[in-house]
Amino acid sequence: MRLHILGICGTFMGGVAALARELGHTVEGSDASVYPPMSTQLEALGIQLMRGYSAEHLQPSPDLVVVGNAMTRGNPAVEYMLDERLRYISGPQWLGETVLADRDVLAVAGTHGKTTTTSLLAHLLEEAGLAPGFLVGGVPGNFGVSARLGDGRPFVIEADEYDTAFFDKRSKFVHYRPRIAILNNLEYDHADIFPDVAAIQRQFHHLVRTVPANGRLIVNAADERLAEVLAMGCWTPVETFGIGRGDWQATLVEADGSVFTVHRRGELIGDIRWSLLGNHSVTNALAALAAASAIGADARALLPAFATFESVKRRMEMVGEVNDIRVYDDFAHHPTAIATTLAGLRAKVGDSRILVALEPRSNSMRQGAHTDALAPSLCNADAVVFLHRPELPWDAGKITDALGGRGIAAASVDALIDALHAQAKPGDQVIFMSNGGFENAPRRFVESLRGG
Repeated sequence: MRLHILGICGTFMGGVAALARELGHTVEGSDASVYPPMSTQLEALGIQLMRGYSAEHLQPSPDLVVVGNAMTRGNPAVEYMLDERLRYISGPQWLGETVLADRDVLAVAGTHGKTTTTSLLAHLLEEAGLAPGFLVGGVPGNFGVSARLGDGRPFVIEADEYDTAFFDKRSKFVHYRPRIAILNNLEYDHADIFPDVAAIQRQFHHLVRTVPANGRLIVNAADERLAEVLAMGCWTPVETFGIGRGDWQATLVEADGSVFTVHRRGELIGDIRWSLLGNHSVTNALAALAAASAIGADARALLPAFATFESVKRRMEMVGEVNDIRVYDDFAHHPTAIATTLAGLRAKVGDSRILVALEPRSNSMRQGAHTDALAPSLCNADAVVFLHRPELPWDAGKITDALGGRGIAAASVDALIDALHAQAKPGDQVIFMSNGGFENAPRRFVESLRGG
């Protein structure tokens, strides 16, 4: 079958393309921006990539058009597809019907931590010899690809609550029908599609409704909004996790979260030692371990696998160290993620200065949904340079003023890099936070420190 994928260079749709190619389909696709790393990964698989959304890309007609959720009415390719009555389907529905229907699906849902937890769970199942398939919204360091079919029955998927397609406004994850679902946390986000947190909770409950009675829900014991979701109705056994609470409990040995002890219902499982930092990373680890155990892996035998876990690109990824200045690239896009990431780093580096470069790029950020929470989330930063592009519809002064002299705004990435360069000194930790490309700012800053 010849498939044409609209929006192929997104992390999810690129993973769909890779799986379709592995199944033996002829795969091609269009995107507004064809760029690495996804373009490189897809081209290596023999997938033809076309820049833009011209109707000509759908001529001659493919057997099926797989539509990404970035597509809207008015898009030339979408209009041609509808006018010509081409067969089409959303990416999540294609995945659910074609790949996941006969697999033991482990879905990882939550406002934060989905990509890291999904990657970690796939790594644990691989180390357990279960040869899982997976689709991750990034490139896991242990695998080097964002998706694969796998030879075993388990399939691990990052389960996004964002909507499915312009013609299907349900959350993506309702198409996956998991046997085991991790509910990591739930906060207000995606202000472009959800009016309030209750609307997100309803979608999470739709996911809960799809998990069978012989499956398992792995739920954050500290999250009150998730408890409210379960109170709407639950027909599946629940195991909870948390630091000092829940069925799966962690006790910190090191304050930065790099070493902790795990108990399950009072029974000692053992210690985990790894390279990740922060309480949020500890809870991600508990969730992945609980899910791996639920699918049949031996939790104790998996503990050494944490030491060999290589996190996903752009999750506190150190991109360079120059003159004792360490530079990190992080995919932060929500005040809670910013706060927990900085708290983990602060616990590690003590009194060393932390400098933050922040781009408000997500739809929620750009719409101003998180402005009141942004300044408090940066409490562990000694200095903040806030990228205030001219098109940002709200005044960054609300953030910089609230930082009490620790924050300044920059109108361009060039100005932001210059401002950081003027402040950075040996011993500093510099973190670039954005869920977009940030115009390659982290690596450009490293080059500027080298005198390039």
